[in-house]
Amino acid sequence: MKDAVLGLLIPFLGTAAGSACVFFMKKDLSVSVQRALTGFAAGVMVAASIWSLLIPAMDQSENLGRLSFLPAFIGFWLGILFLLLLDHIIPHLHRYASQPEGPKSHLAKTTMMVLAVTLHNIPEGMAVGVVYAGLLTHTAEISSGGALALALGIAIQNFPEGAIISMPLHAEGKSKNASFLYGVLSGAVEPIIGALTALSASLVVPAMPYLLSFAAGAMIYVVVEELIPEMSAGEHSNIGVLLFAVGFTLMMALDVALG
Repeated sequence: MKDAVLGLLIPFLGTAAGSACVFFMKKDLSVSVQRALTGFAAGVMVAASIWSLLIPAMDQSENLGRLSFLPAFIGFWLGILFLLLLDHIIPHLHRYASQPEGPKSHLAKTTMMVLAVTLHNIPEGMAVGVVYAGLLTHTAEISSGGALALALGIAIQNFPEGAIISMPLHAEGKSKNASFLYGVLSGAVEPIIGALTALSASLVVPAMPYLLSFAAGAMIYVVVEELIPEMSAGEHSNIGVLLFAVGFTLMMALDVALG
């Protein structure tokens, strides 16, 4: 249980540490650096979706023979549709967008930017929660090392994400403390969603393959809808692609080496 609690907190600590950059970095992150960090985050999330979520989901369904892909297929699509629904009902503003998405709202620009990152963090919290639920209930082909690899991988990509939130807010006039707080709050949803997912998954053990692939679908939605367009925007987008490859291979190596 201690390992599970620590695993749920590790990604949040990554966001908090990144948000703390506002206290010791004088300038905002350049566009190239932000693009590189976004590409890195996308690579980590894609690799985590494959090795930590979809493959274990299919391994657990191997008793279905040639249809072992079916629970992963269904869960993946449910995750995609769930994020599509959230995208339409929650007002939010992506970093490089000029217009907010979702229903019309009178929320401040800063609040909608934080909501956009919070949307991004929901599937990550679900992913860590369901993996640790599988570990605790021994209902999925997941080792403690594999679960830790997922938590560490998401924490690594959350570090730049926290900086990408807090630094621009400070550059726009927010105090360092307020900018740090906004960055931390954007990541607070992860341990909450993770804990709720872990509790619900342990109660519905037969649904584990669906829950694993649901989290994978939700993360892939975020990557394709938000991160890839951001890392590819403007000139010299190849830096985003290269850092995508770095994030992907790092997460792949972590999962295999620790799993």
